[in-house]
Amino acid sequence: MTSQTDVRLDGAAELRTEREATPGSAGDRRERRRPPEAGPETSYDSYYGRPVLNEPTWQEHDIAGYLFLGGLAGASSTLAAVAELTGRPRLARVGRVAALCALGGSFYSLIHDLGRPERFINMLRVFKVTSPMSVGTWILTAYGPQAVCAGAADLSGRLPGLGRAATVGAGLAGPAVATYTAALICDTAVPAWHEGFREMPFLFAGSAAAAAGGLGMLAAPLSEAGPARRVAMLGAAVECVAATRMERRLGPLAEPLKRSRLLRAGEALSLAGALAGVTVGRRSRIAAVAAGAALLAGSACTRFGIFRAGMESANDPKYTVQWQRRRLS
Repeated sequence: MTSQTDVRLDGAAELRTEREATPGSAGDRRERRRPPEAGPETSYDSYYGRPVLNEPTWQEHDIAGYLFLGGLAGASSTLAAVAELTGRPRLARVGRVAALCALGGSFYSLIHDLGRPERFINMLRVFKVTSPMSVGTWILTAYGPQAVCAGAADLSGRLPGLGRAATVGAGLAGPAVATYTAALICDTAVPAWHEGFREMPFLFAGSAAAAAGGLGMLAAPLSEAGPARRVAMLGAAVECVAATRMERRLGPLAEPLKRSRLLRAGEALSLAGALAGVTVGRRSRIAAVAAGAALLAGSACTRFGIFRAGMESANDPKYTVQWQRRRLS
């Protein structure tokens, strides 16, 4: 038999339950004020399953192509300067012409991504040391005319003294052209790029050197291709070591890099091309051409693989949330 006291208690419990379930009630406010850590099912892998970062608007064929061609241009100019100073005229011509063509392609890719050519001119209105984009614009401005002058003088056969001076000048600026794009992408919020800032310049430098050395082996005669073979071997080694160190240091954030078939293909092609170049490529013209083509393809795969892995890390929120919590803890 139910007493009057039990009825009152049951009624109070029902009223309390209704108030807590009513939107805007004190009970509901208490639930909203409860910290996220109190919920056992709280997940920090994403923000309601949505990306934390806005998807970059860069197009793969523009930016990845710009990264590859810019590195090839800068390293080719440096290789041309070495060949010029060591008395290898045909290797120097290959480097100068390659730098001229790659520079034109990289400018096209950059301007096509910017949308209007005058945007590049507008970036010359200021010089900001803390901005990789501003510094890179001025590096290209200092390098471009010298590379064009060196290539034009070689192709036309006029003003050889001016062409020689421009070759040396472009060669001095070449390493900055080949590596500043690494600082450019690492200055973004894309997780795989931003956190790889320590190794990325070395990876880009090695990839550029391997590409320039491969082109030198492909187009220059065997008797003059010695510097190209050595540069290709050094570049492939630096590229692979930098990529391995970066993947180990980034830990879980390196998953997009490790899953990239393009990066794996780039490393394999670069190492195989470099080894073939310094062995059978010293005596066989066919082997030298094959090794040079493999090095060029490997460098292109590396740049496109880095680009795709960065896009994957930006679109998956866990690479942003988990990494930030790991740094804070």
